[in-house]
This record gives sequence, structure tokens and C-alpha cells, in this order.
Amino acid sequence: MNFSTFSHLLRTSCALLLATSAFAAPPSDSYQQIKKIPLGAAPGGGEYFDYIYMDAAARRVYATHGTEIKVVDADAGSVVGTITGFKRCHGVAIVRELGKGFVTDGATGEVDIFNLDSLKVTGKVKASPDADYILFDPASKHIFAFAGDSKNVTVIDPEKETVIGTIALGAGPEQAVSDGQGMIYNNLEDANEVVAIDSRTLRIANRWPVAPSGHPVSIAMDREHRRLFIGGRDPKILVVMDADTGKVLQSFPIGDRVDSNVFDPKTGIVASSTREGTLHLFHEDSPDKFSVIETIKTEFGAKTMALDPNTHNLYVDTSDFAPGSVTAAHPTATPGTFHLLIYGH
Repeated sequence: MNFSTFSHLLRTSCALLLATSAFAAPPSDSYQQIKKIPLGAAPGGGEYFDYIYMDAAARRVYATHGTEIKVVDADAGSVVGTITGFKRCHGVAIVRELGKGFVTDGATGEVDIFNLDSLKVTGKVKASPDADYILFDPASKHIFAFAGDSKNVTVIDPEKETVIGTIALGAGPEQAVSDGQGMIYNNLEDANEVVAIDSRTLRIANRWPVAPSGHPVSIAMDREHRRLFIGGRDPKILVVMDADTGKVLQSFPIGDRVDSNVFDPKTGIVASSTREGTLHLFHEDSPDKFSVIETIKTEFGAKTMALDPNTHNLYVDTSDFAPGSVTAAHPTATPGTFHLLIYGH
């Protein structure tokens, strides 16, 4: 064997070793509840809560709570501020370079804009009734606000604070994710499909069925390996999908009324949170093979979730519920009992 041949084999072996080691082994210990943070009552009463947003750079957690948003220090575990003035807020998106946050208010059909330093609302943009999930797409530099009942998405210029356009989706959207390269994937619950939206042209590029799952609600993405993780409510199944072809690669059973998924690229963990109070953890062994790690019992109602990519902690929130109401179609939450739960190692 000459030197050049040996060098080639050595480089090839190193490349294969690096490719293999790129997929982290699943954690050896289970996730445990490490903190419970009371968040109190929302102004005006009621106990509605929805998406949680993690701003890892600023170390802040935004928990939407009906007429307010509680802002929590991710490291200290303490409330550092409250954003008020909403009727029924749902989701948060942050544009750090502009110093702005954006909030969907489903009751008013607006997107409210707040200052990241003062936490004061500084403006409003008209969106659509039932404005729900919201995200900032780094490729187009636009805000996308999805409205369930209106079956569309409002696209906003965050700098000018004006509407660029509205995309009709044909069915009610739920959670969405951006690949950072110009494509946004959104679940259409009543159509049993995921839709791919070109964020620059504002056109629908693809529609794919999510079977064997159904009524898809939650979604997350491994952006490097182009994998989507889609959670459905009926059947209650999480599917792993190729983001370029729409091919379903694997599927797993999950709990009742899933509402959020997250993916941690450093640990390879996919997590799904459900209203029944279960947190389902899976591991990416390779882009085409995923395995079950564990199912963690949380609390009833803890259906939305956020990931801290620095600590790998998982955040869910919920309230206490009246005895016996958890089996009802619309369980009764006890006002003033809203709290944030942190799970970690």
C-alpha cells in the first residue's frame, strides 16, 4: 500500500467516524421535574394558556396566558416582567435585531408588537380572526401569523410593521416551523396534511398527507438532516417525515391531544407534549432511524412546550383543574393556579 492510498483510507475512515459520532447517544438518565414556578392569575379572570416561546440568547421564557404574557428568567426561574393588554394571546415571535416581539391575539385578529427591553406594546398590525401560531422566518425576514378559523396566514414586514400579503391555506393551520432556508412547514389539522410554503414567493410549494397520523397539530424539525416531526390527535401518532419528499419514514403512538413538538439537535431528542399530561421522548439514532426513550408523566393540561437549547431543559405550563373536569370536553381550570414546569437532568 503506497502512502497516497493509505492517506485516502485514513481520511475516509475519519470521515465515517465523524459521521457516526455526529448522532449523540441518548441521555443515560431520565428527565425529572426540577422546578415549578407559580405565575398567578391573569387580569380579567379566566385561565387560558397557549404557546411557550424560549429566547435562548436573552435567557427569557415567554408564557402566553390569556390577557397577558409572563416573562421568566430561564436561569433564575423568576418572573422578570409581564406584557399586558391582550384579549386572548396565543404565540410569540422575536426579531432580536429590531428589538421587537410579536404576539398573536386571536380574539382581536391582530398581531401586537412589543419592545423587548420595556415589554410595552408599541403597535398593532391587523391579521385575521383566530390568529394563533406565529414565527419569524430568517430567510425572508418576515413574520408569519397563522389563523385557524380564517384558514390563512398573514405575512408581515417586521421592520415597517405592515402586512405584505395573506396566503389562503384551504384548511385550519396549527403549529409551524421554518427551515431557515426559505421554506415553512405548517400542519393543516382538518385536512390531515402538512403544507410547505415558499417564504419568499408566498406560494404553496407542496402538500403531503400525514397518514398514519391524523389531525396534525404539532411540528418540529431537524434542519440539518431535513426531517419533520409531526404529531397528530386522531389517530394519536407522531410521524417522522422527509421534508423534501413528504415521505413518512417512521411513526410512534403518543398521548391524547398533543399540542407541541421540539427537537434538540445537540442531543438528538424529539419531544412531544400532550394535554393528558405525558411528555414523549424519542431519539434520532440516524436520519432514518428513531427510537423511543421514555414517556414522562407531567400534569394534566401541560400540552405546550419549549426547549432551552443551552441547558436542554424542557418547559411546559398548565393550571390546576377542578376535580372530575379532566374527562370533560372543556376541562375547568382553576383561576390563579397557572404555573410553569421545568424538566431536566
